[in-house]
Amino acid sequence: MKQTTVGSFLFLSLCLLIFVGIIAGGVFFASLSGAEQTLVPDVRGKDVIAALLELQERELYPRIQLRYSQSSADRGLILEQDPEKGTIVKAGRRIKLVVSQGVIINKVENYISRNINTVRIDIQTLLASTASAGQPLLTLKEPFMYEYSAAPAGTILQQKPEPGTPIAGPTLLEFVVSRGQEDASISVPALTGLSLEKALAEISRTEINFLFKIRPAAEGEVPERVVQQNPAPRTAISAETPVELTLTAPAQEDPETVFGLFTYPLPRNPYPLKVQVDALLPNGERRTLLSVPYIGGEFTVPYRLPPGSILILSMLNRELYRETVMSLRDSVTDFLLF
Repeated sequence: MKQTTVGSFLFLSLCLLIFVGIIAGGVFFASLSGAEQTLVPDVRGKDVIAALLELQERELYPRIQLRYSQSSADRGLILEQDPEKGTIVKAGRRIKLVVSQGVIINKVENYISRNINTVRIDIQTLLASTASAGQPLLTLKEPFMYEYSAAPAGTILQQKPEPGTPIAGPTLLEFVVSRGQEDASISVPALTGLSLEKALAEISRTEINFLFKIRPAAEGEVPERVVQQNPAPRTAISAETPVELTLTAPAQEDPETVFGLFTYPLPRNPYPLKVQVDALLPNGERRTLLSVPYIGGEFTVPYRLPPGSILILSMLNRELYRETVMSLRDSVTDFLLF
């Protein structure tokens, strides 16, 4: 009888241990299969990139919606989120984010007294941001109307439609732009006797219209110097009058560098626009040779650069043309191959 009682106790204990083991195993595997819980962060007012990175750190995934807001400064910022901050959710949950597209265009801005080149860039940026949404577009009527005035050249004097006009559909903007003063004149600087580097530096300071020519140095003349100019120094001329400069060529060819004259025909503008020539050297260095307002016509810049350098011409920071500097030997080879 005693042995039977002990056997029953052992059997019941074994069954209990098996039952507890099954329950513990079930709880363990259930905890492994369940997703980890995490706290939803507050991303409202943050840049969309920063918000996405913060959600990614917590294994949360975004569902993005775009919406216009009342301020252009909101563009790219999170306006709303769902669930709200502090909510405990499982990892892998989708978080709804409402991102600002900036302000919607509903009226014509005031462009008077602003520079036409800056306004052109602003309008292009504005159109790019609203084109996908099918919003009314602003377009510029070109060519612009120009007139002489005391305002700096390029200043918008009048606009049509007037500032504040509601935009109900595609709208054409018309501008009257200043040419500058009609009787504006400049004094020709003294460039004769200057080296190429100093002559270009003086031109960039005085902002004259110029035209370079190169010829061999005559007896008694210093190579690579400005030996003639027309008009003469201190002559009063209009900003559109070109100053012709004669530069002497090097005495002998340098195998390490190329001396040449970069030329490019630029369209005539109503007033000078910023034109720049940069040189991209074979070692990767970028060097500005000349940056100056230029009204248009034949644009000429002498240079001394290593073979393989790339000359880059730009106007208003927009690249127009590239040219590779070739040595005399390479030029002859290309000619013979052609």
